[in-house]
Amino acid sequence: MGMFGGKPVQEGEQPEQAGGLSIVAVGMTIRGDIESSGTVKIEGVVDGMVAAKSQVLVAKGGLVRGDIETREAIIGGSVQGAVFAEERVELQPGSSVAGDITTRRILVAEGGAINGQIRMGEAALEGRPVPVREPRAAGSGSIPGNVRPSVPVARVAVPPRSSSTGF
Repeated sequence: MGMFGGKPVQEGEQPEQAGGLSIVAVGMTIRGDIESSGTVKIEGVVDGMVAAKSQVLVAKGGLVRGDIETREAIIGGSVQGAVFAEERVELQPGSSVAGDITTRRILVAEGGAINGQIRMGEAALEGRPVPVREPRAAGSGSIPGNVRPSVPVARVAVPPRSSSTGF
């Protein structure tokens, strides 16, 4: 039995760890994936996937260039990638997501921007495709091979009118 009455740990078994709070601070850049059993707060920049069992918080001014997987995502900054949240996604004023969002519930505050598809509800969570990640060469901004970007390219539906008044 554990010292404080917890569940006994068998030989060779890892003790269950309660998730804590991990912070990527302002002025900090992480190149690589992040995995946490708790909450990850991003105030700086992450170039890679962020996976947290509890929450991913992207603070105002924070940037994630990669996918997010979590139970709950609260976005105040920018995400350039897909967001998968089992329970809910919240986009705060001034936030932006350039990628697809899959979740049970979503809240988009006035001023929050989404450029991608939104899939919601139980059916969306069950039919979720497994993301295929191809390694990128450092500094390459091009899309390899026949891989399509997750954000559709915008096209002008109606050409702008020109007038002598400038409106």
